[in-house]
Amino acid sequence: MKISWYPGHMHKAHKELKRTLPLTDAVIEILDARAPQASANPMLGEMTAKLPVLKILNKADLADSQANDNWLHYLNKQDSSVCILAHADKQHLKQDVIKALQQLTAATPGNNAGKRKVVVIGAPNVGKSTVINALAGRKVTKTGNEPAVTRGQQQVKLGQDWMLLDTPGMLWPNLEDQRAALCLALIGSIRQTALDIEDVGWSAAELLYEIDPTLLRQRYAIQDAPENTEALMTAIAGKVGAIGKAGSINWHSTAESLLNDYRSGKLAAISLETPPG
Repeated sequence: MKISWYPGHMHKAHKELKRTLPLTDAVIEILDARAPQASANPMLGEMTAKLPVLKILNKADLADSQANDNWLHYLNKQDSSVCILAHADKQHLKQDVIKALQQLTAATPGNNAGKRKVVVIGAPNVGKSTVINALAGRKVTKTGNEPAVTRGQQQVKLGQDWMLLDTPGMLWPNLEDQRAALCLALIGSIRQTALDIEDVGWSAAELLYEIDPTLLRQRYAIQDAPENTEALMTAIAGKVGAIGKAGSINWHSTAESLLNDYRSGKLAAISLETPPG
């Protein structure tokens, strides 16, 4: 199974962003707290290397709290970078973001007369639009559970001093690290129609069971340790009602149920990655 997704609108968005960055004072990079490394676009990292970056670990309530702390510690040690968490309750997010941007840009002159500009970047479905709506205090961008809802750049005021520039979610042409690609598929950054759901479901079951078998066994009432992935998926199928009267298993439905349970947090708050080192 080879996971990859790079539609034409992402290539166009990449070129538009490249033209925009020279007039930018800072960058906000939205990452999924469950997979901060997998959801960090290496192309964007190279493009923004000379700019101060505020990293927001979004959907933090869907990730393991200890893993969140570890990622905060790791990312806040990086040069010209500040990292904060964003949960479902974003009540204090605006003031945290403005404070972090002021900290990052205190020693640098603005690139523009008037308001400073900050570009918001991130992989598809990491919650960029939800974060921007919270910062604006109203719904200014479309949100959805599917990736690629935002297709073009749009500007939003952030307080008296900043102008946010929202950009479409972007992946990169070659997902060489297939474990990272699986993480992107699990968090919903790759459109469902670009995936073989059954294959992703089986690989997801293996990965999640490897990370924390107890949580899967509790969620799907699995009594004994499964001998292999097929036994694990069969047990999940029984719990989600994907076994027919004749004993036939709907593997597609089983995989969809597992993915939906993980993405929604019904399975548990499971982080897919730990910081390097």
